[in-house]
Amino acid sequence: MSLKADEKVYHKNGRFTRPDSTFRNFVSKDANSQFPAEAGRYALYISPGCPWAHRTLIVRLLKGLESIIDVYQVHMTMGPDGWYFSGEDGSLPEDPLHGFKTLKELYLKADPAYTGRYTVPVLWDKKADVLVNNESSEIIRMLYSEFDHLLPEPLREVNRPGGGLYPEHLRGEIDAINDWVYHTVNNGVYKAGFSRTQESYDEHVHTLFASLDRLEAQLAAHGKPFLLGSQLTEADVRLYTTLARFDVAYHTVFMCNLKSVRHDYPRLHAWLRRLYWDGDEGGALRGAFYRTTAPYIGRYAFGYAHSRRKIVLGEGTPLVVPAGPAVLMEPL
Repeated sequence: MSLKADEKVYHKNGRFTRPDSTFRNFVSKDANSQFPAEAGRYALYISPGCPWAHRTLIVRLLKGLESIIDVYQVHMTMGPDGWYFSGEDGSLPEDPLHGFKTLKELYLKADPAYTGRYTVPVLWDKKADVLVNNESSEIIRMLYSEFDHLLPEPLREVNRPGGGLYPEHLRGEIDAINDWVYHTVNNGVYKAGFSRTQESYDEHVHTLFASLDRLEAQLAAHGKPFLLGSQLTEADVRLYTTLARFDVAYHTVFMCNLKSVRHDYPRLHAWLRRLYWDGDEGGALRGAFYRTTAPYIGRYAFGYAHSRRKIVLGEGTPLVVPAGPAVLMEPL
């Protein structure tokens, strides 16, 4: 849900290819760095419908950074110029820093010669008035590693169960699972749903479900609550934002319908529901998954139907949004 219709993201065989992010600077706990971690200095521009932006919202709450990093929300779906401020559905009426109405204007302020994608999330330095980073996988690592000196002791990574979201002893495993999950699941749903040929769709939908089978088997093998054992890691966060949208949007809108999470993957379904329904703000998860999903889950299908029409079917195609499932997220 973070692509423009006119982007050159297709090969001749109809395969969808996601371009890389462009702005790749880093916030650091080093006070002498170009972008030092300071309370109130940074803002996240997000759309809650976008799974890549959703990652950053989850980690911001997991880490207790609500009073340290601002969030500026755009509309749930894109307009003619991409993401925009509407004043509706939780969106701000305009960019509070510059009065802009679109994210495109923010990117062009950061670089007037910029010709890439106008994507969320965006991490913006309010003090220097520059765009720091627009790659979600890097932003979440900054959020849980570089701001700890500003947080109470219990919320610092060194004091979290197992050493935090990216502990040194699990980094090899986390990086490995992130890699294949990104290509075949996180982005795999888009490769299937945005396919323009039967050949491309068939290839990617089967690859997607082979990876879901693999994840189900991994949970079964160790019998623990999280992907890599007894502790929540970055790998869980990155998978969650895809599976939270799976049955309510990808299964129907993107035709990822060989199986569903709730009916065919009992361990993944249990994993998903445990994360979603942990609403205890005093617990280890601080309600981060529920609070960033529940207000928007009923709009996911509309958002993806809107995106698929824009990117695959064409703007003149009538917008038809699937009605189901009747229960958006099953209870525990």
